[in-house]
Amino acid sequence: MGMASINTENQLGACKQEQEILMATKEVKLLGFWVSPFVFRVEWALKIKGVKYEYIEEDIFNKSTLLMELNPVRKKVPVLVHDGKVIAESFVILEYIDETWKQNPLLPQDPYQRALARFWAKFAEEKILEGAWNALCSQGEEKQKALRQTIEAMEKIEGELEGKQQFFGGESVGYLDIILGWISYWLPVWEEVGSMEILNPIKFPAITAWINSFLNHPVIKDKLPPTDKMLVYFHQRSEALASTSQSV
Repeated sequence: MGMASINTENQLGACKQEQEILMATKEVKLLGFWVSPFVFRVEWALKIKGVKYEYIEEDIFNKSTLLMELNPVRKKVPVLVHDGKVIAESFVILEYIDETWKQNPLLPQDPYQRALARFWAKFAEEKILEGAWNALCSQGEEKQKALRQTIEAMEKIEGELEGKQQFFGGESVGYLDIILGWISYWLPVWEEVGSMEILNPIKFPAITAWINSFLNHPVIKDKLPPTDKMLVYFHQRSEALASTSQSV
């Protein structure tokens, strides 16, 4: 086969992929909040897939009629609207995106590996994200307990990452990388705000190396909130939540 034929086939393949993206895209809108790691998961996935979308910023403290109508059950962001269909919850949205736009798969193709990715995603959400947030918003023994539990859970993720390539998904950012992406950027802010340490680089070398790879990925590094604003926001949120819990 000549080079001209190969080039023609490559061009046709690229054109077909672009057409498939356009056909699947139709109209995509994302309701989000500027500092929500759950919203950023969806944005990262859409950008990795090459899907164009309209972003609508929500005020989660003064929720719009649109948000209440689109997500009357949870009344939270993120909310994805695709061709009039509404999808809520970041885990669910990521799977919808992956199944709708086939290019650059997020979940592994192998059923067992796909199940493992879902298992670790759920584990990290329940044990690390919730634990770190509880530690940030509490004091005394409750804070120390949350920190211990979070670090123990982080050790499991460290073990899962050892011996892996750049990312959980291999050489490219995948589903589990996106789910755990908040650890790379939000967790250091929470640690500073809460005067606590969870992610010790010496204790967690594999996670530290993964963080560097993740934050240097072109899609990720171009789509992150400003750290200075995050520090102010989470200081205010943690203080408000701490005072509320103390008054109960």
